[in-house]
Amino acid sequence: MRNEVYRDDWGIPHLRAPGIGQLAHAQGRNAALDRAWQIEVERHRVQGTTAAFLGADALEWDRFARRVRLDDTARRCFERLERVAPRTADWVLSYVDGVNAGLTEGAGRAPEFAAAGLAPGSWRPWTPLGVWLSTHILFAGFPTKLWREEVARRLGDDAIELFATDGPGTSGSNGWLVTPERTATGAPIIAGDPHRFIEDPGVYQQIRLACPEFDVLGLAVPGVPGLAHFGHTGHVAWAITNAMADYQDLYRERLRRTPAGDVEALGPDGWEPAAAHTETIDVAGADAVTVEVVETGRGPVIIGGPDTGEEAVSLRHSPRVTGELGFDTLLAMLRSRTVAELDTALDRWVEPVNVVLAADTAGATLHRVAGHVPVRPHENRLRTVPAWDAAYTWRDRRAPMPRADVRGAAVMANQRGIAAPLGIEFAPPHRADRIRELLDESAHWTAKDMANLHMDTHLASARPLLGLLEEVAVPGPQAVRLRERLLRWDRRMDADSTDATLYAALRAEVVHRLAAHPAFAPLNGAAHSDPYPDLFRPWLATVPRIAYALEGLLTGAGGGPLTHAERLAVVAGAVERIAGEDVPRPWGEVHRLAPWQALPGTHPGETWPGLAGDHDCVLSTSSVPGVTDHSARGPAARYVWDLARREDSLWVVPLGASGIPGDAHHRDQLPLWARGELVPVVTDWNLLHREEENPR
Repeated sequence: MRNEVYRDDWGIPHLRAPGIGQLAHAQGRNAALDRAWQIEVERHRVQGTTAAFLGADALEWDRFARRVRLDDTARRCFERLERVAPRTADWVLSYVDGVNAGLTEGAGRAPEFAAAGLAPGSWRPWTPLGVWLSTHILFAGFPTKLWREEVARRLGDDAIELFATDGPGTSGSNGWLVTPERTATGAPIIAGDPHRFIEDPGVYQQIRLACPEFDVLGLAVPGVPGLAHFGHTGHVAWAITNAMADYQDLYRERLRRTPAGDVEALGPDGWEPAAAHTETIDVAGADAVTVEVVETGRGPVIIGGPDTGEEAVSLRHSPRVTGELGFDTLLAMLRSRTVAELDTALDRWVEPVNVVLAADTAGATLHRVAGHVPVRPHENRLRTVPAWDAAYTWRDRRAPMPRADVRGAAVMANQRGIAAPLGIEFAPPHRADRIRELLDESAHWTAKDMANLHMDTHLASARPLLGLLEEVAVPGPQAVRLRERLLRWDRRMDADSTDATLYAALRAEVVHRLAAHPAFAPLNGAAHSDPYPDLFRPWLATVPRIAYALEGLLTGAGGGPLTHAERLAVVAGAVERIAGEDVPRPWGEVHRLAPWQALPGTHPGETWPGLAGDHDCVLSTSSVPGVTDHSARGPAARYVWDLARREDSLWVVPLGASGIPGDAHHRDQLPLWARGELVPVVTDWNLLHREEENPR
């Protein structure tokens, strides 16, 4: 039996091979053919070499990737995998061989290579591990600790709690599981949607992987073998959301240069040698840049250095410390036939830390957290801590991973729940509460019904602002009409709603007024404080941080510097400011998709669709209030896993199965995704189209 490639009517690849190694090779080759530009950009991001073809705009990422030692950490993790799980290492190697086998042909199909003047390179054995690290290194949001440090420095330690609360800055994915007694088929259903930055091509790839040992379909991360986050084996299905756990620490480091030019760091036992070397970053259209890479006993230094005269900051995270990334979990997940087997496999998961929902055809269910959270003091989770104080060192054990029983239904939406002991900031409960409310409306759920939940636009987080609006006295007939109109609004962020646009305008104005208020004005300028690299500026910008903390600031939750009267005055001023503006356009005209592209401008004239939803809706199409109404983050896929009949499962991605501009399947799912429709999963090989060895 040869490797076989089939596709359905949407161009989704179904790969079949005589063995696990051959199948991994086929998956790697398919990634190279369908997503060559995407995965090569990811390889260069791991290495910190993107500025060589993307120019100076990519320099800050490259500098960070070098300093945090992404590629070297991936190499360490792969070497450990070779020692402790050689079969998994061979599986990864087969995938890499497949990528290298298809990359030249794939690059020939992708016009971005010529536009950027880039030739395809060669993948190393650890490159997939590096792609995984690169994709998730900022996932736990360690730069938020830099923001809290600035809050403490500028407003006092007590103010940290104002910005260490639940808010949409940490919003992410939805997922829910309905147990057999509440479905029409008597079998479980799992559904949801991961919310990430929408990328072009998409961060998730629909794919099927079949060999004599397993036949699994799901959502793959291009450049990484297997189906880590979302999959259905025909026997057991799983899905994840970000657990919002805190598992990366920042240490304040005191560094010095010795007379010989070496670097030393002050540790708990005094001054100790730090590893240091210099690397050169090539920059297209500009001079090359050198960067000193320093690593202390805590971890790589990512801010500052020995010659600045200021304290530096190092990052400590589990893969760098232990050499474990959890890749030996991936193959075990594909082989799982029951919830119990999947549960055992997840015990080896490392990063990122996820909440998992799973169910099997026998009706068993699973709701647990999976990952590696180091045990250390609470202060480590909240802010940067001194490297020279032994009180803040990691203890040699992992925090236990919480779990819960599933009764009727389980919902995960990044809210405080079973993962609460592991984190600081979580998403507000609005999405989770709304999903539960909608699930309670029926005891006969089907897979097709789930699309209605995906697209729900009710915005519960509007309540605090509208509550103040109800109290406030506003001058003038225009302001009165505005106030009355918003108080009648159904709180749905529908694409055709002008009331939704009006609410968003009021919210943005309130955010700006709060950011300019004397109580918070000292925070302005934090984003441009030395020695923070530009990469971390978004976490340090005052307006987005005020926007993300808006609910708490308007309700006075956790105290805060504003009195109720001052909050009313802010809202009154915002109403007066926007009352005289023209009649707003429908929300979908201003709330447009704005995906990230590594090489913007390669598709001139392309128009992205308007969207319904908002960051705290179940349809979480996130914008940044006060900054933009455009949506750069939202459902990076939608899925429904039916455990009664896998062929009744459904899925969709924002763009299409192909990453090749001009391909028939490059954008064909976009209209469906925008409308909330899903594509049927095809499992019958006879209904698929056999692809020749050199298609197209």
